[in-house]
Amino acid sequence: MKTRMLARREVSAIGLGAMPLSMNNDDVYPTPDEAVATVHAALDAGVTLIDTADIYAPAWNEMGHNERVVAEAVRTWAGDASGVFLTTKGGITRSDGERWGRNGSLDYLRSAVEASLQNLGVDTIELYQYHRPDRSLVYARIIENLATLRDEGLIGAIGISNASVEEIEIAQDVLGEGGLASVQNEFSPRHPGSIDELRHCSDNGIAFLPWSPLGGTGGGARRVGDRFSAFAEVARAHDVSPQRVVLAWELSLGETVIPIPGARRAASIVDSAAAADLVLSDEEIARCSFSVGIDA
Repeated sequence: MKTRMLARREVSAIGLGAMPLSMNNDDVYPTPDEAVATVHAALDAGVTLIDTADIYAPAWNEMGHNERVVAEAVRTWAGDASGVFLTTKGGITRSDGERWGRNGSLDYLRSAVEASLQNLGVDTIELYQYHRPDRSLVYARIIENLATLRDEGLIGAIGISNASVEEIEIAQDVLGEGGLASVQNEFSPRHPGSIDELRHCSDNGIAFLPWSPLGGTGGGARRVGDRFSAFAEVARAHDVSPQRVVLAWELSLGETVIPIPGARRAASIVDSAAAADLVLSDEEIARCSFSVGIDA
């Protein structure tokens, strides 16, 4: 598995987005054994980056479900887990009756981090990413709160998710040079709108983690070759899946890009992991980019 840098660590160029094991658009979940087997398959394929979040759960009263699934899978894996990099997210609230909100206050984030530490069974979260902006607070204050938790040793590095270029720049200003480790935004052929954020991260040495890089659960990922024929055509030329071409294309867009495709079946993440070794020609990359409206 080829590697890229994240929070001053080498991680696999393709990560695993663990959300579909606990929450997805069609509410179809693997059994606990199947979920663990999917994570084990990712690790066996060379994936060392696993992304989760405290809200990934089948219901509001099961917060932390996905974190616990990931922790159990890593704990029971037969390989050397010392190189596995776990990242989680917080800042979205979920309460009785499936009421959703956002909270970037220091007290809330500290409680969320402490719960995630317990769920993951670790002393420090290597990379903690703020999940979505709390518009009731000044964004810089939220980043300062994260820096406080870092200084207290609860988290190692800071990332942000669902952020604009302006919010990325605010985080950079607050944290100083090299202080912002990652940005995790939705990006795929179906949702290419974060290309400016991707390019900003590439220019500034910040890891960019596309979430739902294949188009999302509920059929988006499965139909990506049908919706975007350029990827299917390139896939036929290489005798691989369109999904593998999509991930290889995303990797080509910047040296700091680390896609985190979701999976609830072992076969899916094994195929995705192989994208790290798929080399596309300049012409193929340009054709794929043009097909989704991105200039080379």
